[in-house]
Amino acid sequence: MKIAIEKGQEKTLLADGRQQVIITDIEEGTSENKSIPFFAVRFENEDGYVLHRFYQSSAGMPAIVGLFEMVGIDAEEGKELDTKQLLGKELTIEVGERSYMDPETHNERTLKQAVNFLTS
Repeated sequence: MKIAIEKGQEKTLLADGRQQVIITDIEEGTSENKSIPFFAVRFENEDGYVLHRFYQSSAGMPAIVGLFEMVGIDAEEGKELDTKQLLGKELTIEVGERSYMDPETHNERTLKQAVNFLTS
């Protein structure tokens, strides 16, 4: 079997702890269970990458505002934020793991992500 390696797939997940990263990709989607819109940010450096989803909900807005402010983009009432503005921005994140109960399988799942932006 031959397996093609696409751009960015050659990297491993970042180690836990503080990491200086660049935002290299943003993908949009909706959550599997509640259809909440989100954007997934790929934080990357020469050692690896980590993905983090930012949910567009009242509970998720503090994390979204925090991300934009960390890269120097002001979030003001009445202003629209464009996720494309995040591409290429450098920042320091804290990488860690978070466990949660999968609502479909009722099994515990663990994700590696940027823990700076967790709201719960």
